Amino acid sequence: MNLIHEDEDILVIDKPPGLLTVPDRYLPELPNALDALSKKYGEVRPVQRLDKETRGLLCFARHQDAQRSLSIQFEQRIVETTYLAIVENKPAIEIGEIDYALAPHPGKPGRMIVSNKGKSAISKYRIKEELGGYSLLEVKIMTGRTHQISVHLAAIGHPLLIDSFYGRRDKLLLSQIKGRRYRPNRSGEERPLLSRVPLHAHTLGFVHPATEEEINFISELPKDMRAAVAQLRKWG
Repeated sequence: MNLIHEDEDILVIDKPPGLLTVPDRYLPELPNALDALSKKYGEVRPVQRLDKETRGLLCFARHQDAQRSLSIQFEQRIVETTYLAIVENKPAIEIGEIDYALAPHPGKPGRMIVSNKGKSAISKYRIKEELGGYSLLEVKIMTGRTHQISVHLAAIGHPLLIDSFYGRRDKLLLSQIKGRRYRPNRSGEERPLLSRVPLHAHTLGFVHPATEEEINFISELPKDMRAAVAQLRKWG
């Protein structure tokens, strides 16, 4: 983990993909950010979560008062969070809002679906860059439901470029982009350009629980997503 900010009240990290935010309910021994930070700093409390394969900014509180302050800010939608996402195709509307309630999938544990009986969920997006048959979006979530961005984008016909739950593929190959223009190497084996969900927690801003000053953090697009964007920009 890359530690972005540390003081007596909060910790902000750049979480790598593949790392859980908190211990898994069924496999608590799996590596997770909360346990790793607790071993180094003692008492650490989660105030937000990122899905396992999502990379980017993640904040933790170091005591109960800080956790309460930050939790209230999240509940009142004071916290500013921005994600970058690579999706299939180009949305017809350049700047849009997705307002679909979400609920657990009745037949597939761990997955979510759009449902009128679910909890309110609102996401806002804008097209940051068109990449041929794909797009780089900037997404802001007004609520923090499980898999919210993935489900919302899939619901409007623009799933994440890689998403084994809600999308159309589990990896991105250069041959998929170049088509007939692709020439394999001598071994004939092709390594994926990207093999994880292309979702990145890009910015995070909130009021510091002790100083009451507004603080903002930025995590630039990670290397694997930059490489995918470069190839999509060139061949998409």
